[in-house]
Amino acid sequence: MTVTAQPAVGKEAPPGATAPTPRRRTGRVRRGALPYLLLLPALLLELLVHLVPMVIGIVMSFKELTQFYIRDWGAAPWAAFDNYSVSVDFDAPIGKALLHSFFVTCAFTVLSVGLCWLIGTTAAVYMQENFRGRGFLRAVFLVPYALPVYAAVITWAFMFQRDNGLVNHVLHDQLGLTDSPSFWLIGDNSFVALLVVSVWKGWPFAFLIVMAGLQNIPRELYEAASIDGAGMLQQLRRITLPSLRPVNQVLVLVLFLWTFNDFNTPFVLFGRAAPDAADLISIHIYQSSFVTWNFGAGSAMSVLLLLFLLVVTGVYLVLTSRGRRAADV
Repeated sequence: MTVTAQPAVGKEAPPGATAPTPRRRTGRVRRGALPYLLLLPALLLELLVHLVPMVIGIVMSFKELTQFYIRDWGAAPWAAFDNYSVSVDFDAPIGKALLHSFFVTCAFTVLSVGLCWLIGTTAAVYMQENFRGRGFLRAVFLVPYALPVYAAVITWAFMFQRDNGLVNHVLHDQLGLTDSPSFWLIGDNSFVALLVVSVWKGWPFAFLIVMAGLQNIPRELYEAASIDGAGMLQQLRRITLPSLRPVNQVLVLVLFLWTFNDFNTPFVLFGRAAPDAADLISIHIYQSSFVTWNFGAGSAMSVLLLLFLLVVTGVYLVLTSRGRRAADV
């Protein structure tokens, strides 16, 4: 018995066209899924490293988690918003100490970010000129950024020692600028010491980013401005800074987030108990969690810090985007 193929019902295929085979369809599906498969390891790592601890920290902030429940923190009593209310009660000792730490962190961040940007931008602008030894100076400028944080800060801690530190040796013994050797790691001078170390290790990053941004500015603009009689300051104001605006907007935001959250520098420099003048909020949260063993309050402070940084970042992005649109118009 012979079976003849029946023509398909419906539209006929155009002449010369062939229906996609299952093998071709499978290949298209595989190619479409390939980007997602390549992103899957990064997504899983992000989930394990950031998102899961963040969710756990938020849950801990609503519990009365003290040293008595460390072994089984899931059995800690539910505290609702008590940890948050205690943290923002600025008339009580805990809230007052947190507010003091917040103001210290804000002052430290503004000064550190401002100085890092100023020094980095100045060095990057001068490094655009051709002179002998420019490559060597660029490499030297990047040394603080390349050094491990712990090694660099420990070296500074030795230099700030009162009796045998290099800082007092230069300021007191060599230059005679002080009546007696100063205490740099305790008291009010601790803020200055922390600021110096932060700027020293932070400005090379600003230098690197600004120097990369300067490479995209055409040299013809400077040549035309020089022919028109514009000096160095006028070129900096009219050409360099406006051209670097997108780079500086990202740079300032990154420096702000890094500096406001900096924990390694004060912890290595001062230890577990930072002086009041250098009591950054990261160290304060650490002390509230791992020194007083009140992990619920420490988690609540961490969540409040996260919300503050999210609000500041959102406002900053909105303002900068409006500024870019106004500049384009």
